[in-house]
Amino acid sequence: MARLARVIAAFALLLLAPTAALAAGCFAAIAGATPGIVPAAFQLAEAGAVGLTFLGHASFLIESPGGVSAITDYNGFNGAGLVPDIVTMNHAHSTHYTDRVDPGVKFVLRGWDTGGGIARHDVKVGDMRVRNVPTNIRDGVGTEFGGNSIFIFEAADLCIAHLSHLHHSLTPEHLAALGAIDVMLTPVDGAYTLSHADVLEVIEQVKPPLVIPMHYFAPSVLRRFLDEAGGRYPVRLSPGPSVALSRAMLPKTTEILVLPGG
Repeated sequence: MARLARVIAAFALLLLAPTAALAAGCFAAIAGATPGIVPAAFQLAEAGAVGLTFLGHASFLIESPGGVSAITDYNGFNGAGLVPDIVTMNHAHSTHYTDRVDPGVKFVLRGWDTGGGIARHDVKVGDMRVRNVPTNIRDGVGTEFGGNSIFIFEAADLCIAHLSHLHHSLTPEHLAALGAIDVMLTPVDGAYTLSHADVLEVIEQVKPPLVIPMHYFAPSVLRRFLDEAGGRYPVRLSPGPSVALSRAMLPKTTEILVLPGG
């Protein structure tokens, strides 16, 4: 509880702290307002919304309108004891995967070569489809080709891309395989994955309406990313770690939504 209180306090400071000017007019609902970090005011959609909850580090719980659930970068402890239908994993660090998966999980999607070649996944469970786009990682001695996967979750007419431990900008082939992305879950640690400059390049490449930062370890790291993103994108701060996603609530052009977690 003490850690939670510290996190909430840190995000309150983010809300109050001054920030570089952000591009005006990028979110239709607040056109003409003074740019800056402001509380998220999205209407929680009724039936038909996709539930998204930041569980911490690089783990999100994604829930379809039909009740199908998935956890990204499942590591066995970021999950609050939930047993989802689908888990996705990457192996850049032990905080992004586990070999101990609850037997109740129906689909375990590993985003790297586990011995049978570069990972290729495309599964449909109820009203959720999950597929991957392989990318590369630095493995300490060079490049591990196909060592990471961007997983795309399709539900309720939305495409949500989880970049996991992406280490490079994207090629035209990656972008074609991704398709149109509505929500991008993006690492912003600035060191272990992408530099902040490279993160911004990937955002420009994909152009998703909504970017949700993750994998930033501390509020100060998030603050530095938001400062660098200033002048490009409006930033909104959610009061809690969960949001209901629907096509109707998406901004017209890219903005950043911060969910408490880290």
